[in-house]
Amino acid sequence: MEKTPNNWSFASVGGTVRVKINSGADIARLGELDRKMWTVLSCPAKNLEFDQKTLEILDADHDGNIRVDEVIAAAQWVTGALKNPDLLLTRGTEIPFSEFNEENPEGARLLASARQILSNLKLEKESISLEDTADLTKVFADTKFNGDGVITPASAEDEALAALVTTITETIGKTPDRSGADGVTADQIEAFYTALADYSAWKAAGTKDVFPFGDKTADALAACEVLKDKAADFFMRCKLIGFDAATAPAVDVSVEKIGAIEGNLALAGSAIGEEPLAKPSADGILPLDAVNPAWKGAVEAMRALVCPEAKELTEAQWNEILGKFAPYTAWMGEKKGAEVEGLGIDKVNELIKAGQKDALLKLVEADKALEEEALSIEAVDKLLHLYHNLYEFLNNYVVLADFYDPDRKAIFQAGRLYIDQRSTDLCIRVDGPNPDISALSGMYILYCACKSDKMGKSMNIAAVLTDGDVDGIRPGKNAVFYDRAGNDWSAVVTSIVENPLSLRQAFWAPYKKAGRWISDKVGKIASDKEAKGAGTLSNITEGATAAPTAGADAATKAAPFDVAKFAGIAAMVTMAIAAVAGVLTLIINALKGLTWWQWIILIVVLMLVISLPSVFIAWRKLRRRDLGPVLNANGWAINAASYVRGKFAKGLTSLVKYPKLSSVDPRARRRAAWRRFWLILIALLLAAAAFLFFTDRLAPYGLPYHKEEPVEEVVEEIVEEEVAEPTVETEETEAAPEE
Repeated sequence: MEKTPNNWSFASVGGTVRVKINSGADIARLGELDRKMWTVLSCPAKNLEFDQKTLEILDADHDGNIRVDEVIAAAQWVTGALKNPDLLLTRGTEIPFSEFNEENPEGARLLASARQILSNLKLEKESISLEDTADLTKVFADTKFNGDGVITPASAEDEALAALVTTITETIGKTPDRSGADGVTADQIEAFYTALADYSAWKAAGTKDVFPFGDKTADALAACEVLKDKAADFFMRCKLIGFDAATAPAVDVSVEKIGAIEGNLALAGSAIGEEPLAKPSADGILPLDAVNPAWKGAVEAMRALVCPEAKELTEAQWNEILGKFAPYTAWMGEKKGAEVEGLGIDKVNELIKAGQKDALLKLVEADKALEEEALSIEAVDKLLHLYHNLYEFLNNYVVLADFYDPDRKAIFQAGRLYIDQRSTDLCIRVDGPNPDISALSGMYILYCACKSDKMGKSMNIAAVLTDGDVDGIRPGKNAVFYDRAGNDWSAVVTSIVENPLSLRQAFWAPYKKAGRWISDKVGKIASDKEAKGAGTLSNITEGATAAPTAGADAATKAAPFDVAKFAGIAAMVTMAIAAVAGVLTLIINALKGLTWWQWIILIVVLMLVISLPSVFIAWRKLRRRDLGPVLNANGWAINAASYVRGKFAKGLTSLVKYPKLSSVDPRARRRAAWRRFWLILIALLLAAAAFLFFTDRLAPYGLPYHKEEPVEEVVEEIVEEEVAEPTVETEETEAAPEE
């Protein structure tokens, strides 16, 4: 760890140089730190494994994101209120009164509020804790005024005002007070008295000429409204008959429709009600005593309220009745103050006359006078939350220290996912899959949809795998996710961002791809053959059962055999086979003279040629695995690389480890022993056969490895030797007689 001239400490964290927060003084002067040195510039204020109240406090503008300026402001505020800012590093939950900085006006105000909280709670001690402010409604429970501008019945000076507050909550609406009780605000008081005045004035405008039928006007209007459309239909039918008598059957009661009704006609009121109100005639008179049975009750109700003596009505008389309601309808349309209508006009006028509006508004003003004190009480709760949680937040914001600490977890780590005989601790809550951005991380990511039926909740996570094989992982695979609280969630893989997990996996990847390709091709060929066979069998079956026709014979007539075309295809196939055979012959001849150790070297070289490109690419990606893009896809603004590699990366994913067990079944042990024996024996036999073959020990049996010398050359050498020897002997024989 080194220090710069401005006395900031730095260390390498996650492969990147980062500033270290070592003291409360460092927290107090975060505003001096160059923003280019902050690991995070912004993070979401939700979906984190962190105290939600503290996140809301840090998100001062409540826009859903916590930015650098907000963090700096919170750090300066909390360090200014304490004598010893180093206490923030202890992550305590209780602040002694002796640690409040009374020389700072804010610290002195917070100390006074802290004492007030304990007084309201009837506690006697010299410190305040998070537990004391956990429920602020208890702090304000017995207070008459608490500075929120809401008065309750308990705020009133006498029973009449208390009852009036209750009346307002029941008519206009209610607002929760800091004490937890229901109360009213100044706006609601104003709205209540406005409604009283409007309703009283509207009621006064309802003179006798507005009520043509007295107290029964409303009922009479309702009865006429029921018949209004049906009566208009009746009079129009009458007009059509007067216009042309030939239309009478068409507009009269439909005998066919009535006759089509089955069963009890008394239960067919709706069908009968569709017929005319009465039998239409050219004179256009509605006989009130001879109406459609389905409408008889409605007609009688209207008649009793509007025209009890009438036996019949013309259209003009009916329209005259409807016209009488015009003043009443207009008056009802101007109705105001309906909120207090339930009180009755007498109670409304009584409340207006009492004139207690000003008394209620004065109570509201008295409550607001304590707003500063009440806000200070809430500020104490804010101080306690920052006192306990700010240092942890800074270790996940200014520095990602908690993420790289093996004993702690970062606030974005949501829990642990179990899948395919492994678990991963790098699981991040996300709004949904975002593969385009996450792919830049170079990490293997599983996007999973999680659901908890027990809690009735659902969420999405991005789970990062850093070790193991992935052959069995695919979209749709089920898994189980455990959150930080220990709750289990059903998880389903929805999408995958594929990247290398290890060099070992990358080495064997080409062979696995080739194996999958061959398997897919074989499977496709088998599937095509099966489908073709099934189709042929189906055609044979259908042909055997179908009657032959001339058209069918013509359609199924075989095409003539093209000899030239067949010969061309055969020639092409022969040439291709010959070319392949030639290449194979060249390869075999080139490799035939290799020794056993040359074969091993050749195989190793071929494997390296195939696998090294894949391994190199994987190595580069593994070196560049960066958590930043994954967090960026979830709303974070990451300002520095956060590498995930080496032993640290492997530590994030835990693979299954089984102990070596011996079977308790004697038969199973014997079978396992025999399997091992035969495997060892086969390996030894193969090794012996290879040795004998490569050393030409099998040549007498027709299995030579080294190439034998040509027979012609050996014969020539033998002939030369035989000719040379007699010549020498002849010379010696001829020389002897001379001596």
